[in-house]
Parts: sequence; structure tokens; C-alpha cells
Amino acid sequence: MYTYILFAILLSILLVSLLPLCYITFDAERKKRSVPTEWPVLGMLPGLLLNSARVHEFVTEILQESRGSLMFKGPWFSSMDTFITSDPADVHYILSKNYSNFSKGPEFKKIFDILGGGIFMAEHESWENQRRTIMSLMNQMGFQKLVASTTWNKVEKGLVPILNHYSEMGNQVDLQELFQRLAFDSTCQVVLGDDPYSLCINLPHIPEEKAFADAEEAVLQRHTLPESLWKLQKWLQIGKEKKLSLAKELLDRFLSDRIARKCQKFNKADQMVTDEKEDFDLLTNYMREIAEKGDVVDAASISEQTWKDIMLNLIFAGKDTISAALAWFFWLLTTNINEENKIRHEISTNIQVNEHGKWEFSDMQQLNKLVYLHAALCESLRLFPPVGFQHKAPLESDVLPSGHRIKPSTKTVLSFYSMGRMESIWGKDCLEFKPKRWISDLGRIKTEPSFKFTAFNAGPRSCLGKEMSFIQLKIVAASIISRFHFNVVEGHPICPSNSVILHMKHGLKVKVSKYD
Repeated sequence: MYTYILFAILLSILLVSLLPLCYITFDAERKKRSVPTEWPVLGMLPGLLLNSARVHEFVTEILQESRGSLMFKGPWFSSMDTFITSDPADVHYILSKNYSNFSKGPEFKKIFDILGGGIFMAEHESWENQRRTIMSLMNQMGFQKLVASTTWNKVEKGLVPILNHYSEMGNQVDLQELFQRLAFDSTCQVVLGDDPYSLCINLPHIPEEKAFADAEEAVLQRHTLPESLWKLQKWLQIGKEKKLSLAKELLDRFLSDRIARKCQKFNKADQMVTDEKEDFDLLTNYMREIAEKGDVVDAASISEQTWKDIMLNLIFAGKDTISAALAWFFWLLTTNINEENKIRHEISTNIQVNEHGKWEFSDMQQLNKLVYLHAALCESLRLFPPVGFQHKAPLESDVLPSGHRIKPSTKTVLSFYSMGRMESIWGKDCLEFKPKRWISDLGRIKTEPSFKFTAFNAGPRSCLGKEMSFIQLKIVAASIISRFHFNVVEGHPICPSNSVILHMKHGLKVKVSKYD
């Protein structure tokens, strides 16, 4: 521990003394090129630090200039050397063709330690078992109905009344925060069978909901600092590491309480029969699935920590990805009014609406008719994938299709955010919001390869909840578009946050008006 502290102090002194000189030189160089200068001892770290407030855009600029791939050189002895790529061939190779050679790696497990042994962290047999069980639960029709009904209930009784209120008051509201609360409540219901009721008129402070954002920001910072520095922050309990520690404690207590209630229901075997008619949340059914297999005496005999890790991963997967996707989608609509009108026309002419012309959810078959809405959501996810990057590490030396050679355990970052902004992948209009690029001549949704459209990952670890996500996104989008129109508050800045989830850094402040 003391070795880490000594190294961190020496590195900090060196950075402070050399940073002014680096900045002067870098300021002149950056007008010519985006790729950061590789300095003696410090590597490319000064350039990263100078762009630490805009990491996703900075990486995109680097990759655009480097033809899609770059070996980022960190300071000597810092283990920060990182291969970064947005090349679809490399992404396909890493996530699919030679998947067995690319694991999460030891660095990933240190950086994402908050996720414990859940599905995002698990490898090999543990991952296969979790994925198999979760997939079987999600494929049940009862689960799909639960997702749809839960989402609609939150929209009808929570989101719509709040938007009506702000429309009548004429006050601005942070739309991203509303989506985060909606996603938190509905995800907790689907995963845990518990509604935190964070989405209501008075917008109560829910510490657990805010804890996720603090954790995500700290995780991204761990990618941009030498391990010795963020471990020093953790030891001293300062900065984002302090917030991460507090977030862990909050989420730990939150999950312990909910899981303890569920475990009590499985103390007796005959309780399963009763519960089967009442609950269909993932936690209840996960416990039932394990008990029915006879792998253990009962669900309560599995350690509490194991259950917390599994459930925390599932909440992370559902909560922030949905809220981030909705925020960027509605921001794009505010800047592309014609596209919003096309979606509204599709809703009013292709599916049943009430006497006031407003759409109300009745069955999932209606959602299949919203082709243009589906295309617009895909286009938004292309430009703003909720998870901006993927982290891997090779087990053995490898040569990628791009020609780059990487050594064992080399940090390998796949920039999904950058991929949506590459002319080489999407054409010269790659920065434009064009839903039509997703619709075929037959009027159907085009299917793009997952290693090109990476919003739901690719290969064996592709997202299990893709179809569920589109159900939720369509329900929320159709409900709002048929009722309201948003205008971004004048002068409100829009940019990605420094987080592993692509939230908006300053939220989405809008004025709400009813659509008549």
C-alpha cells in the first residue's frame, strides 16, 4: 500500500511540474492534430488530462484521425497503455470471431469492483449459468407482459401527470431526471418486485437512485487515472472515490432489505406455489428457478452477497440504459421537428388512440406497427449508445484485423460512441439524425450487423434485454409524443457526461407544452 502511495505522490509532483510546459506545447499542437503527443515518462497522459471533461468526444477525434484505431501510451510503469478502436473488423474479431481470447481482464475487475460477481463481471461457467437462467426468465411471455404493463403504469400514473403539471405551470423541468426516475422505479419493480416511488410530482430525493450516477462517474475516472492515483483517493476517501464508497453502502443496504424479504418467502417449499400466482419479478423467479433445479436446498441458502451482485447488475442494465436512450432521443426530436411530426403522424394513423387523439397502451401488437418510431430509436442509439465503450483484455498475444499487435492483458477499449460518428462506417451523413437509413424499400426495419450497430453489444455477450428495451422505449415515446412537445431551454448546454453510461452532463432542461 505504501509503495502505491509513494509512487502516486511522486507521479503527482511530476505531473504538476510538467503540465504547464505540456499545455503550452499541446495548445499549439492541438490546432494541427487531435492525436495527443507522446511525452517522455508521461506518455499521452497530459493530452488526456487536458481533455478529461470531454473524454468521449476526445477519443472520437483521436480515432477519426487515426483511421479508427490507436495505441494510447500511458506514463511509464502505470499500466495505462490502452488499445482503443472503433474499427468494425476489430470489434467483430474481439467480440465474436476470437471471443475466447478476450476476457474482462484483471484491470476491468478492479475498475468495476462495485458489480461484484454479477453477470457483467462473471466469466466462464459462472457467466454461462447466469446468462442461461436470465435468458429463460426473460423469454417467458409473462415477463414481457410485466415489463410492458409496469412501464405503461409508470407513464400513465407518474410521467404524464408530472408533464401536465409543468405544462400548466409554465416551468422548466429536467427531462433526463424524469426518465431516470421512471427507469429506476420500473426496473426495481421488474427486477425486485418493489416500487421506490421516486417518480411523483414532488420529485422526492431518493439516495439510492442518485448513487448509481456517482458510481458510474467514479468508474470512468478510474479509466483515465493511473491505478495508484485512484487507489490513493480511495484510501484517503476523497473525490469521486469517496462518492463511490458512499454509493456502495447505500446500494448495499437497499438491496439487502429487498432480498431479505424475498428470501423469507422461500423458507418453505409450499410457499413457491402461492408466490407463483402473485409475483413475476426477476428475483422471485430466479429464486424459484434455482430451487426447482434442486441445485441447493432453498434459495435462502445462497449467500446474500451473491444475490446482491446478481440483482445490482440487472438494475444497472435496465435503469440507466433506458433513461439515457430516452433523453438523447427526445433531444434529437427537439432539433428535428419534421421527424417528430412523422412519428406523431404514424401513431395517429396506424394504431388506436383515445377520443382525445392520445395513445394508450393496450397490447404489444400495437407496438409492432410503429416502424418509423423504431427506426428513429435505432438512429438515436447509433449516435448515442447508452454504454459508450466496452473494455476487454487479451489472454494471449494477438494480431487484430486492423494490423495492430496487442500483448496479453493489454487494456482494449472498443469505443461504441465513436463508431456512430465514423464516415467509414455510416457515410458522410453519419452525424445527421436520419431515421430513414433504417427503413428498407419494403418499409421494414433494416437489420445491421451487431459489430456495426453496437448499442446492444455483439457476440456471445450481446444484450439479453434488447427486445425488452424496445418495448419500454416505444411505450414511453409513443405516450409522450402523442401528448406533448418539448423545447430545450435557451442557452442550456448539451454534451455527454463523463460516465460509463452516456448521460447528459447538465441534464435536459425543457419547457413542456401540450400537443392538441
